[in-house]
Amino acid sequence: MTDLAAYAGLFLAALLAATILPMQSEAVLVGLLLVDYSPWPLIAVASVGNVLGSVINWVLGRGIERFRGRRWFPMNHAQLQRAQMWYRRYGKWSLLLSWLPVVGDPLTVVAGVLREPFRVFLVLVTAAKVGRYLVLAAVTLSVI
Repeated sequence: MTDLAAYAGLFLAALLAATILPMQSEAVLVGLLLVDYSPWPLIAVASVGNVLGSVINWVLGRGIERFRGRRWFPMNHAQLQRAQMWYRRYGKWSLLLSWLPVVGDPLTVVAGVLREPFRVFLVLVTAAKVGRYLVLAAVTLSVI
């Protein structure tokens, strides 16, 4: 595998994993770490892709309310209500949990729906996503 293909694959996996599509980027990152790719560029590429996917969710959230009743709508009413309740209860700080499976992606959509300012959103989501990849890389490389 060429370096470009490896990094592009990781970027795409991280981007798609951050959207509401059911994907995982962690396995791709771990696999590349285990075949001796340098951790810092991998962490950077995965983080940029994952944050960009969350930004897409935020943008979708800004305009998604008008499509709520449609059959193709990506979340059912209960999921959206649960995420909105969580977000209203914990506010912007809940975005620090955006790295979590299942609840993280809907939180980023809800942040858009509830009009969280983009700068605040970006800072908190970036901290969460980069932190997750740093810990994953450290554990994989037996640093911690």
